[in-house]
Amino acid sequence: MTSAFKGFPKETIQFFNALEANNNKTWFNAHKPDFEDYVMSPARAFVVAMGERLRELSPGIVADPRVNKSIFRIYRDVRFSKDKTPYKTNLGLWFWTGAGHKFENPGYYFHMDAENLMLAVGIHNFVKPLLKAYRDAVVDEQLGATLAQAVKNVAQAGYNVGEISYKRTPRGYDPEHPNAALLLHGGLTAGINLGLPEQLHSSALI
Repeated sequence: MTSAFKGFPKETIQFFNALEANNNKTWFNAHKPDFEDYVMSPARAFVVAMGERLRELSPGIVADPRVNKSIFRIYRDVRFSKDKTPYKTNLGLWFWTGAGHKFENPGYYFHMDAENLMLAVGIHNFVKPLLKAYRDAVVDEQLGATLAQAVKNVAQAGYNVGEISYKRTPRGYDPEHPNAALLLHGGLTAGINLGLPEQLHSSALI
């Protein structure tokens, strides 16, 4: 049974600080109880509480307090990386809406490490059919203008808008189009860095 969310304790930050300095299997195995008590236990409670809050706004939101569902694995995939450190030094949480694979749908992302809380929304990578629909919307006379204005509003509100995925305008689209910059995105997200707000350590985080 998941306990009520009371905030992430300050030991959560201390754990990630220590993990950054001791990113190895021996240290992690010796501190698994701390990982469970200070990271996983409050993370599960947060997913449940945040899911209830988000469903007030979006009834279809999926908030599943299991690893590989809303909670990202702590273990890094090092197969194709030069960095062979085995553990992520952050907590990643994902709340999404829609059928199919969770990362093919729009959602809310929560990312916390020893120095920062980052919140984001959107889709990081569009699947092919959605990417085509997005690009066509970008160059559509009406939809494109509405989208460009929305992106501008989000940026002016202090959010970071997505990441550029491509160096060149996709084939078949006009590189001189007024919205050509939006065609360089392979997904569309907005995020904000909040440092470590005091609310992190209480239920007020919700």
